[in-house]
Amino acid sequence: MYSDSKDIIILGIESSCDDTSAAIVRNGYLLSNVMANQDVHRKYGGVVPELASRAHQNNIIPVVDNAVKLAGISLEDISGVAFTRGPGLLGSLLVGTSFAKGMALARDMALIDINHLQAHILAHFIYEKGKEQEIPGFPFLCLLVSGGHTQLVVMKEDMNIKVIGQTIDDAAGEAFDKCAKLMNLPYPGGPEVDKLAKEGDPEAFKFAKPRIKDFDYSFSGLKTSFLYFLRDEMRKDTAFIEDNKKDLCASLQKTIIDILMKKLELAARETGIKEIGIAGGVSANSGLRNAMLEHAGSHGWKVYIPEFRLSTDNAAMIAISGYYKYLKGEFADQSVAPDARWKIQ
Repeated sequence: MYSDSKDIIILGIESSCDDTSAAIVRNGYLLSNVMANQDVHRKYGGVVPELASRAHQNNIIPVVDNAVKLAGISLEDISGVAFTRGPGLLGSLLVGTSFAKGMALARDMALIDINHLQAHILAHFIYEKGKEQEIPGFPFLCLLVSGGHTQLVVMKEDMNIKVIGQTIDDAAGEAFDKCAKLMNLPYPGGPEVDKLAKEGDPEAFKFAKPRIKDFDYSFSGLKTSFLYFLRDEMRKDTAFIEDNKKDLCASLQKTIIDILMKKLELAARETGIKEIGIAGGVSANSGLRNAMLEHAGSHGWKVYIPEFRLSTDNAAMIAISGYYKYLKGEFADQSVAPDARWKIQ
């Protein structure tokens, strides 16, 4: 166990959607990161908020207990407890918020509220002993892309974040999932599209790409284009989707990635930033990761791509965010409440 009073040990709790996670960070180094998934949602084709919050209630104590044990610490060693305040599903957020507030009050720990989106970006700043890794330099341009959000952000040396572009309607992850549902792929659809796309022809079909000014995104037109294309083809051949599923997935994925990368290219050129990364659940997509590496070579970017386990929702990103807020003395009090639509500050 760690008894050095100089150690800053943060417990992170993530419960924004359907995964319950707890992690321990010590002085910026990850000691443990435990996750409990909720398979109950698969048969409904999407997350059911009430079922998610109930599952969080069942999972949160054993997940936290396991994270503490794996880290080799005791509860007395913890300096502060960081939790996802938002954005996310309100019922799910309530479970994590209530647990963190209770623990902080009972153990006289610092209480630290974390923005889930900002935490995805800060996943790039996690150290792990035994692993060689570089953290981004500043200023840092990051494409934050998930099921509910698509944003371009610039992070400065003081860890402050400025949003310079965002979707005006749907997120890229939503486009993946909803188009996957049109093809009757299992939930979650994004990873299924990625898997099938590896065996398909990305040039087989063409879909609409938006023309949006500046650094903003739009994906609603792509979804509509994909829907109408399938409708028209199914009228001619009822087996069209099944016979062309791999090519459809590859073409859809290429279209989404092209849209994402075009605006990232523009932002990098206009800002002059060469330190560039991706974050959020969709950053786990193999096509997007490959596109980032290709652009690094052709544009002289220094690219940062988090490990797969740190790309999707996890508590390690909450804990590291809590660590940096702890260093700044930015704490919450017991009146703090979850905010399902909390924007990046």
